[in-house]
Amino acid sequence: MNGLLVLPIAIPLVVATLALLFRRSSVMQRWIGVAGMLVLLVSVAILFRDVYVDGIQVLQLGNWQAPFGITLVADLLSMLMLAISAIMGLIIAVYSIYDIDKERERYGYYPLLHILLMGVNGSFLTGDIFNMYVWFEVMLIASFILLALGNSKNQLQGALKYVIINLFSSLLFLFGVAMLYGMTGTLNMADLAMRLPEVENTGLVTTVAMIFMVSFGVKAAIFPLFFWLPASYHTPPVAISAVFGGLLTKVGVYALIRVFTLLFTQDIGYTHTILLWVAGFTMVTGVLGAASHFEFRKILSFHIVSQIGYMIMGLAFNTALGLMGAIFYVLHNILAKSNLFLISGIAQRLTGTFELKQMGGLYKHYPILATLFLISAFALAGFPPLSGFWAKLSLVKAGLSIEAYVITAVAILVGLLTLFSMTKIWMTAFWAAVPEIGVPDHFGKMPLFGAGNLYIMVVPVMVVAGLIILVGFYAQPLLEVCLDAAEQLLNPSVYIEAVLGPQ
Repeated sequence: MNGLLVLPIAIPLVVATLALLFRRSSVMQRWIGVAGMLVLLVSVAILFRDVYVDGIQVLQLGNWQAPFGITLVADLLSMLMLAISAIMGLIIAVYSIYDIDKERERYGYYPLLHILLMGVNGSFLTGDIFNMYVWFEVMLIASFILLALGNSKNQLQGALKYVIINLFSSLLFLFGVAMLYGMTGTLNMADLAMRLPEVENTGLVTTVAMIFMVSFGVKAAIFPLFFWLPASYHTPPVAISAVFGGLLTKVGVYALIRVFTLLFTQDIGYTHTILLWVAGFTMVTGVLGAASHFEFRKILSFHIVSQIGYMIMGLAFNTALGLMGAIFYVLHNILAKSNLFLISGIAQRLTGTFELKQMGGLYKHYPILATLFLISAFALAGFPPLSGFWAKLSLVKAGLSIEAYVITAVAILVGLLTLFSMTKIWMTAFWAAVPEIGVPDHFGKMPLFGAGNLYIMVVPVMVVAGLIILVGFYAQPLLEVCLDAAEQLLNPSVYIEAVLGPQ
């Protein structure tokens, strides 16, 4: 039993409550919000050490033993996801100090941000498929309000599309949970992993697997279920776009990895072949959507879709190298994608727009910002020696090792198209001359550091860019942890024994 497992859920709840108590004070909410994220990061680091040194950690809440009680489980995959979400939570909280206006603060931005993190962390830690549904709903409620906070027309339109499709996904999820319980009489995931192979109607198990694939696929924004994402993620303030783009879809990816390595392994030839096709179409449609747009955040939103395809491809390979690549890709993408959203917010502050055709001159007047963009953009495209290179290299090697040449070629081609769309942003927003009309008077005069508080947005971006470089130059230790996590996933007996005891 490890009582620390409750902290990644309890800390955001306590911090959200404190922020509500000080809802009339913007200053106190900001301090509480940032301090809460820092405490969360420290608690996750301590828990990570325990899992890495002592193995999978389990907590049976209320002292009700599995499979009857509520179980929290932390394996290496859970801890990697918790760690990156805690890091980005702290980054977003600091960035929000300057990005989020007082009206949104007054209406509960910081409490909602922490409730969202509570739902994310709960999804990573739960050992019960029904409680995963509960945590998904916590995320959905908090994210819907954050998306609509501000009441602009575009926000409300995007929020409506977002909530309708995600409610449909939740209904499918609940339906799948009910069918699982009807077949096995349990909802504990370790217990399900033991009982599902004993179900005589294997066709029904495969059908339920497809239900979960669609439900989690909506949340991960895979092909053809992604249309809601580009319609909504570009509408709220940038800090919200960054946390959505960086974290929320990755919770869907995490859920797919979890259930298709632990639960639905009886018909891999069918389910994982579908995942492989889905991965290819997701990569291609996402990157083509990015290539066709000229709005900074819309391009990044389509790239979220495209990059999800790489993660699903690693899952579909169902090998240690493929899963290692998928996990590493998730971690890298959260850093690079979130940072690009944050950079878009700084660019908008300077130029007054997200439209690329109305931007220009950023490299000439703000070379530091241009450098930060290049680091994140090159990482996303997979340039060596940045983090994205090792992520894509791992997946390419995994594909070649099982002779999956077509999907590997698609992945390489999509990487080139990603570079094209990043180049489009560079050439229009950064390299091109300053437009003759429509440029704010402060452009070129507002410093990134010094007078004003713009540095509050720039410093978090610099920290993430530093992490991207660090992961790139020292990738081996993280790759080894990701490989250990992949091997844990491919050996479910370790997870089952940790939760249920020796069988």
